Amino acid sequence: MARITVEDCIDKFSSRFELVLVASNRARKLFSGEKPTVEIDNDKNTVIALREIADETITKDQLKNDLIEEYQTNIFSEDEDINEIEDNIDESNTDESNTDESNTDESNTDESNTDESNTDESNTEENELNTNDAQQDNVNHDQQTQETNAETSQDNLDPSPDEEKF
Repeated sequence: MARITVEDCIDKFSSRFELVLVASNRARKLFSGEKPTVEIDNDKNTVIALREIADETITKDQLKNDLIEEYQTNIFSEDEDINEIEDNIDESNTDESNTDESNTDESNTDESNTDESNTDESNTEENELNTNDAQQDNVNHDQQTQETNAETSQDNLDPSPDEEKF
């Protein structure tokens, strides 16, 4: 095959995007030293990768798995997966028992929390008012700066008395 195009390979994958990802990943692997499964014929790695896809010398599943492994950051063994699942189950059971204990404590502290929450709400409202005031001050300052800049630029346009003589 003298020339290879994407059209020769598109029927192997469901989308052009997938084809491009797989082919570019295979080309990088060829560049890093993997042996090609087709004749090189003085072609570049990209062309070799497309020829491999078109000739189906590497399975579609193998190409996809290579791509996934390339971008995968965490690799778990089966033992690690099982241990992680068991740890999550143990944590959820511990959380449920702690929740039951905290519910009885909450009923005792509800009255004191009501006073604290009222204070928190008033502090929040006060902070919002202060923020609004600060924003208004910034807007006023910006307007004054713009007016000053406009006056200054107008002054620069007026001819000076010395310029009128010439």
